Amino acid sequence: MEGLIQLGVFALLLGLGFFFGRRAEAKHYKNIFAREDELRHIVVSTDRFPPTQFIAHHGELVSGNVVISVDYFKRVSAALRALVGGRIRSYETLLDRARREALLRMQEQARSVGAEAIINTKFETSRISGGSSKGIGSIEVLAYGTALIPQAAQIKSE
Repeated sequence: MEGLIQLGVFALLLGLGFFFGRRAEAKHYKNIFAREDELRHIVVSTDRFPPTQFIAHHGELVSGNVVISVDYFKRVSAALRALVGGRIRSYETLLDRARREALLRMQEQARSVGAEAIINTKFETSRISGGSSKGIGSIEVLAYGTALIPQAAQIKSE
């Protein structure tokens, strides 16, 4: 009887994790899509040197970071997938949301200083563990690059 109760609690937590996790993820993606459309005018590139139209611009470091927690459903589904191997799609969406959110935060910082473009964009990732035996608790993504600010905008801000 006690085993059935534990199984029921596990199933309930799994169902709640799935429902609320999907709901939060969908809401976050909706917000991401809207902000990506709003910031599309800021060119983001991994090139080390500015294109010719940005040669006269001033450079300034900008960054954006985010920490996103792993929900219970993602942990269970990843553990089950680890038994048989293959892609862990639940973690892939987590990383996608974190990467895109960090990039958006970097673009928002660039917009606040009047930048028209960001070059030499890089990403750093790290996991934040809930303890040595708990595995991944959260994922952190940092995006950084050089914002290119027109000289006229630099003079106005000073």
